Amino acid sequence: MGREDLLKKVPIFSELGRRDIERLAKLMVPRPVKTGEVIINENDQAAGFFIIVSGKVEAVRGADGPHAQVLASFGPGDFFGEMALFEGFPRSATVRAVEDTECLAMTRWDFTAEMKNHPEIAVAMLPILVRRLREADARLAE
Repeated sequence: MGREDLLKKVPIFSELGRRDIERLAKLMVPRPVKTGEVIINENDQAAGFFIIVSGKVEAVRGADGPHAQVLASFGPGDFFGEMALFEGFPRSATVRAVEDTECLAMTRWDFTAEMKNHPEIAVAMLPILVRRLREADARLAE
């Protein structure tokens, strides 16, 4: 599966046109990760977004403590860290490879520069982000 296809499956990019997806795909950098290697650390400043091409990773809260909690596992086609494209708040979990993994990574700085050069990307993403906020708000109200 190509970079464009992987990006199109990420909800925040799902409504972007072909040209915008191609622009963003060019920002993605391959990142091989060995089994046991940490991709992001809990509480570090968020700076990037990742899509898994192959392999498997897990998100763990309290990974360095005695009561580590696995929050989720991700495999090919899955993604994590997308909110880091918009803000640099500390990461809420550690993500580590549970097998050799190939990721594609995009930094917040590259993404922001692309949005400044092509503001139509941001405009196309706004309805998606608002819909996600509404869905989160509805879940909290339940």
